[in-house]
Order: sequence, then structure tokens, then C-alpha cells
Amino acid sequence: MISIIIPLYNRPDELRELLDSLLLQEVPYDPVEVIVVEDGSTITAEQVVEQYRTASFPIHYLAQENSGPSGARNYGASRAEEEWLIFLDSDTILPPGYLREVSAELREQKADLWGGPDRGHDSFTPTQKGISYSMTALLTTGGIRGSSRQMSDRFYPRTFNMGVRKEVFDRVGGFDTTMRYGEDLDFSMRVIEAGYRSALFADCWLYHKRRTSFGQFFQQVRHSGKARWALQKKHPGTLKAVHFLPTFFVLGCFFCVAFGLIQLPLLYAVLIFVDAAFKGYSLHEALHCVAAAFVQHFGYGIGFIEGAFAS
Repeated sequence: MISIIIPLYNRPDELRELLDSLLLQEVPYDPVEVIVVEDGSTITAEQVVEQYRTASFPIHYLAQENSGPSGARNYGASRAEEEWLIFLDSDTILPPGYLREVSAELREQKADLWGGPDRGHDSFTPTQKGISYSMTALLTTGGIRGSSRQMSDRFYPRTFNMGVRKEVFDRVGGFDTTMRYGEDLDFSMRVIEAGYRSALFADCWLYHKRRTSFGQFFQQVRHSGKARWALQKKHPGTLKAVHFLPTFFVLGCFFCVAFGLIQLPLLYAVLIFVDAAFKGYSLHEALHCVAAAFVQHFGYGIGFIEGAFAS
């Protein structure tokens, strides 16, 4: 019933962690096949996959020339045999109850497209925990991506944790391989615009490492900010007021520095620190949450400005 598709580029160790977490899944859950698509890697994971050939689920290893994550996902989907496609990033780890919850939701909900949230794992570095906080907390706008179990025709799943009916995937033509960033949002928008139903599966969460350094994180969110304008061009009306907030934050910080109002961004930093501490982060980790929040706002805001001038 479920085909799990994992695009991979030079990350065999991450794949091993993800496959290990699949082995620990609680039953009952629907029949599963796993499809790993090696996207032109120079450090391949073929030997890693071979070690899981005796697993309780069939695992298939596909290799292609580098075409980006969209091309890899499309290739994996073309070889999938089950009704549902689940796309996972290689830097994710599944909690033991993930597939059980997915199976339950697929029976209860009438969604054609769904996505689940993410969390930080205890094994993550302080930087990874800070980034996880900044991408999920309400104080950084991360929490607005979805926190309700209600069906919504405006919830746009992301490919780190996304499920879609194979029939629907084929009908909308899969992912746009011309887009390097924002391709998952573009796919979700096209599915919804075609009249299909989208939902948040709140209990189908997983651990997501994201980036391992603030430099990588800055570039990731910068590209996301730039991609928002490309998405607006393809899908008029999808640009919302909330997408301007990081830009206002960046401009506001420069204004505060220029006019000696540095206490305002400092107050925001204190709010982030206190919120993170109350959520169970250590003091050291809470400081990384503050840094990640500022990196997120500045990266996205700067990318958003670049995208506005380029559009």
C-alpha cells in the first residue's frame, strides 16, 4: 500500500540511520516498499542498502545521473508499485510509531495529499536543535506551517515528510525538475489547484536534522525566500503578508541599530531564549535557538528581497 521514496546525494550514513528507524517500526502498519534513488552521488550508498536486503520490507536501490531532488523523486515514483507515495528526506529519522500512525490516518482521512510535522532528536547537536526550534516555533513564524488536524485546502506539505496518492502524483505530472528550490511547495499547490484535498497528519511526525551549520542553514532559508517569488509567478495569489515578516525584521534590525534602539532586537532574543528554555532546551541549546532564529529571519528576508528584485 505504501511506497517510501528517499532521494539521496552523498549521504550514506544518514540513510543508514533512516533505514534503522524503519526496522524499528511498530506493527500493525500497511505493506511497505522502500525505494532509494541515488542521484549521481560520488559517495554511494549501494553497500548500505545491501545490508538491508533481509529486512521485513522490500528495498530497491536505483541510481541515475545527477538531476536534483525533483528528478530523483520523480524517478522513484515511476518505479513505485503501491497506492500511496511517501517522500522522506535522507536526513530524517522515524519514531517507532510513525508507520502505524500513517496507516491509521490513511484509513480515517479522505486526503489525497498529506504532510506531517517534524521535531528535534536528543542526539542532534546544539546547532541542529536550534535550527529545529527556529523552523517549528511560533515566535519565529515556524509554527504557522500547520498545527491543526482539520482538513485544509491550503495546507502545503513539504517533501521531508509528504504523502500523496500515486494516481494524483501521476495526474499532476510529479515535481517540476526546472525548480531547484520551492519545488515541493509548487507540487503541493498544483495538487490543490487541481481540486484534490490536502491535510496535516499531526501525529505523523518525524525527526528532521535539516542543516548541520548556521552557514548552511542561512543559504537554505535564503533560497526559500528567493523561491517565494517564483512560486507567486506560477501560482498568483499565494504570496501572503506573513511572507514579508522576515524582511520587515531585517529592516527593523537595521533601523534599531542606526537609531540606537538595540534593546528591541535584544528583547526579541530574550523572548526566544526564555521560550526555548521553557520548552526543555538547556541554556547552551537555548542560545543556539536564539542564533538560529536570527539566521532564519535574515536568511529568508535577504533572499526575499533578492527574489523581489529578480522577479
